[in-house]
Amino acid sequence: MSSGNEFVETLKKIGYPKADILNGEDFDWLFENAEDESFLKWFCGNVNEHNVLSEKELEAFSILQKSGKPILEGSALDEVLKTCKTSDLKTPKLDDKELEKLEDEVQTLQRLKNLKMQRRNKYQLMASVSSHKSLRLNAKKEESTKKLKQSQGILSSVTTKLSNELQALTDGVTKLMMFFRHSNLGQGTNPMVFLSQFSLEKYLSQEEQSTAALTLYTKKQFFQGIHEVVESSNEENFQLLDIHTPSICDNQEILQERRLEMARLQLAYICAQHQLINLKANNSSMKSSIKWTEENLHNLTSKAVGKENLDAKISSLNSEILKLEEQITHIKDKTLPAVVKENAQLLNMPVVKGDFDLQIAKQDYYTARQELVLNQLIKQKASFELVQLSYELELRKHWDTYRQLENLVQELSQSNMMLYQRLEILTDPSVFQQINPRNTIDTKDYSTHRLYQLLEGENKKRELFVTHGNLEEAAEKLKQDVSLVQDQLAITAQEHFLFLSKLNNNVDMLCDVLYQGGNQLLLSDQELTEQFHQVESQLNKLNHLLTDILADVKTKRKILATNKLHQMERE
Repeated sequence: MSSGNEFVETLKKIGYPKADILNGEDFDWLFENAEDESFLKWFCGNVNEHNVLSEKELEAFSILQKSGKPILEGSALDEVLKTCKTSDLKTPKLDDKELEKLEDEVQTLQRLKNLKMQRRNKYQLMASVSSHKSLRLNAKKEESTKKLKQSQGILSSVTTKLSNELQALTDGVTKLMMFFRHSNLGQGTNPMVFLSQFSLEKYLSQEEQSTAALTLYTKKQFFQGIHEVVESSNEENFQLLDIHTPSICDNQEILQERRLEMARLQLAYICAQHQLINLKANNSSMKSSIKWTEENLHNLTSKAVGKENLDAKISSLNSEILKLEEQITHIKDKTLPAVVKENAQLLNMPVVKGDFDLQIAKQDYYTARQELVLNQLIKQKASFELVQLSYELELRKHWDTYRQLENLVQELSQSNMMLYQRLEILTDPSVFQQINPRNTIDTKDYSTHRLYQLLEGENKKRELFVTHGNLEEAAEKLKQDVSLVQDQLAITAQEHFLFLSKLNNNVDMLCDVLYQGGNQLLLSDQELTEQFHQVESQLNKLNHLLTDILADVKTKRKILATNKLHQMERE
């Protein structure tokens, strides 16, 4: 049964009207706090229908509150209870014998009452102690369950972490064993990991094939002897080749023939240019003469010209013709041959340019082929250097792992030797079997020294030599101290029990005084309460009279203030 359901059942017992509607699981959160939980558990275990006020008592208390009468509480109630005296019971007069019998019965009943009260107090104390113990045990149980759950979670996380680390360690060890295991190429079960395990026959055969193809290509493309440069592995030979001028320029006969050919071409060019210039001059002279005759004929037909004018004009034209002939002869003999000769010399430029363009094209062809061969050689050399570098790196890593493994082997051997030494010391019979056992405790026996420090305490003066007798004395002293403390605890428990019993008796006496055998609380004497009520009623009447007088005085003052006749009469 949950704590919330128990709380709802307690509400049903004391008669709460809406207890049937409530659900116990909705009140479980109230028991999560430790302080509230103890109170609620006490409430559920001790409260019942007798602790609830009846409707009549509630109505009487509400009427008392509405009446406006003062209600005593706290220190005022204590003072009234001190002065309060029980009212004398009006009983009929009886005989002495009957009185003695009644007194004896009262005494016996009082004794029975006291015994029952003592038993009840004892049972209540035992019940409270048991309930308190149960509450403490429940709290301890919950704390222990929480700690157990936390420790279980921590242990589960630690175990999972440890298992994962162990699995990773086993995987790493298996991989390391696979690395250093001899591989079988036929089966293919152990994959090769290191570069040194692979064979380079295929790679070397490919490189030899590429080298042979490269030498064959260089023999076809370049001059004789270049294959020796390609096949050699010296870095000095891996340079660009110097391509000189073509072989046609090395022969003197070919050069002489080319010069004669160029002279023939220049002479032919000069003759052709001379004839071309003469023909152009004749053509232009013919065109100009035709044009001039046409112009003069037109003028002759249009106008009649005199003979004198014609002679003068003919003489002027002849003189101009002579000048022109002189200029033409000068140009023909001096200026024109030099210009034609210069143009004939310029005729050499296209031929020379074509020759040089052919040389440049051959140079470019040879350099392109050289670059192709050079790139291929660089690739081969780079591949060789890469393989060499990878082998060096792998060798360095192997050396590092070798050093680490050597250090690990040395450390393990040292720890093994130390372990063997300890085992030999432990198995030494002189340690266990002593002919003359010493009374003093050995300084290396740290556990015994620590036990002696715990038994003796830190504030005591430490001795130079600790013996087994001192250890036994400290243990005996501790045993005596424990027995004394247990006796003191028993005495204090008895005193506490007596104090609680006295307190319960005083509480019962107070309840008898307050209730006087009934269910209604009597805070004071009835006669005094009646007199107080009378005094209070008289005070209320007096207050009403005073208020009426004050109101009458106020009305009269208002009348005097408003009516002048009354003021004059008063004066």
